[in-house]
Amino acid sequence: MPLRPACYVASPLGFTEAGRAYYRDVYLPALAEVVDPVDPWSWVTSQDLTEAAATGRERELLLSIGRRNIEAIRRCSLLVAYLEGQELDAGTVAELGFAAGVGLRCFGIRTDLRGHGEASTAVNLQVETFIVESGGHICGNLAELVDALAEPA
Repeated sequence: MPLRPACYVASPLGFTEAGRAYYRDVYLPALAEVVDPVDPWSWVTSQDLTEAAATGRERELLLSIGRRNIEAIRRCSLLVAYLEGQELDAGTVAELGFAAGVGLRCFGIRTDLRGHGEASTAVNLQVETFIVESGGHICGNLAELVDALAEPA
C-alpha cells in the first residue's frame, strides 16, 4: 500500500466538547481514509494549559505550540482548513495562509449555509484565493473533501 500524504488539519474544533467529539469520531477518521492526518490538537492537553497558567509560563507554552505547528506544516504536503461559522477562525486562516505561502496544496471545507465573504466566493476572497492558487479548492461536504484529497496533484 502506498504511503498516504501527510495532511495538516487546521481547525478550531478542539476548543469545544461538541467540536472535539466531531473531530475525533467523524472528521479525522474520514480524512484518514486517504491521508495521514497531522493533528495539532493531539499535542497539548487542557492540563498542560492549566499548569502553564498556574506557573506563569502560559505565553511560553503558547509560543512553543505555534512553533510546533509551523514545523508540522512544513513537513506536510497538504493542508485541510475547517472553514465553518459566520466568521472564520483566525488561527485556522493563519495556518492556511502560511501553508499556501510555503507551497502546500490546500483545501477547505465549508458546509455552512450562511454566506461569508464577497459575492461569488465561498469565504473571504483572499482565503479562497490562497486555496485555489495552491491547487486546491473549497469543498461543500466531507465526502467531497475526502474525494478531493484522494486526487493526485
